[in-house]
Amino acid sequence: EAKITCSNMNYLLCVVGFVVLLAIAGADGAGECGRNSPDMEAMKLIPCAEAASDENASVSRSCCLQIQKLGQNPKCLCAVMLSNTAKSSGANPEVAITIPKRCNLANRPVGYKCGPYTLP
Repeated sequence: EAKITCSNMNYLLCVVGFVVLLAIAGADGAGECGRNSPDMEAMKLIPCAEAASDENASVSRSCCLQIQKLGQNPKCLCAVMLSNTAKSSGANPEVAITIPKRCNLANRPVGYKCGPYTLP
């Protein structure tokens, strides 16, 4: 099993490389996020990288738009937040689950159980 670590400066390159590794390993099939794996969907949350690791960081509009889309499928949103890509990028699941609330999304999945966490 390969261990991948990412620094903040080469985050995008690392995420792309990780996704390529997943594709080579044959990570496919239908799951929480339909035809895309949670790790593939995590690519869409690159604008959320800082907000997912620092609860005091502001959440960008582009991050909120992506969270709003993913939030329509709470199972997928949860899988993305707990994905290997999110973890290897430095995201803290405890902080990441607060993003929908920090975006002030009215239709966010409040109370949805996401592994050991509950969406506020």
